[in-house]
Amino acid sequence: MNIKEALLKEHSKTQTLKIVAYIGDDKKRFAELITLMLTAEYRIAQRAAWPVSYCIEANKDLIKPWFAKMIKKLGEQNIHDAIKRNTLRVLEDVNIPEKHCGTLYDISYAFLHNLKEPIAIRVFALSVLANISKKYPELKKEIIHNAESLLHCGIPALESRSRIILKKLKKFN
Repeated sequence: MNIKEALLKEHSKTQTLKIVAYIGDDKKRFAELITLMLTAEYRIAQRAAWPVSYCIEANKDLIKPWFAKMIKKLGEQNIHDAIKRNTLRVLEDVNIPEKHCGTLYDISYAFLHNLKEPIAIRVFALSVLANISKKYPELKKEIIHNAESLLHCGIPALESRSRIILKKLKKFN
């Protein structure tokens, strides 16, 4: 399979799952896919983000060599929302190396508080912040405060995620 051609052929869940099945646990194939997400032109990068997130969800070890580049991309201006959304969705659920926590915290915090960001990006950013606070318990109070401030914001997805985050963080406080 030519991954780039497959991404251009069709943008659907069916096509995404075909690409994910083709990549499987193959690190070279995954490297080709994630390189497209990180460096290709706008449309290809956008379409690559979805299968990248599914591949990492299926095999969390695939992300290890790519943390720095993914976080760097996340911090860039004018990247497609799909790249932000899918990258944050992956990072809410993986063990983030300590050397990346500070930068990722700052990026996620900015996304959470940017009212122009799509709701899904803000929701995943809150979860990434909570994930980072597992390593740095001194941040829990700040995350709890942020989540509590969103409980009545009028945005159901943010309110729901805030309740989930609060339940988890207060349980381990």
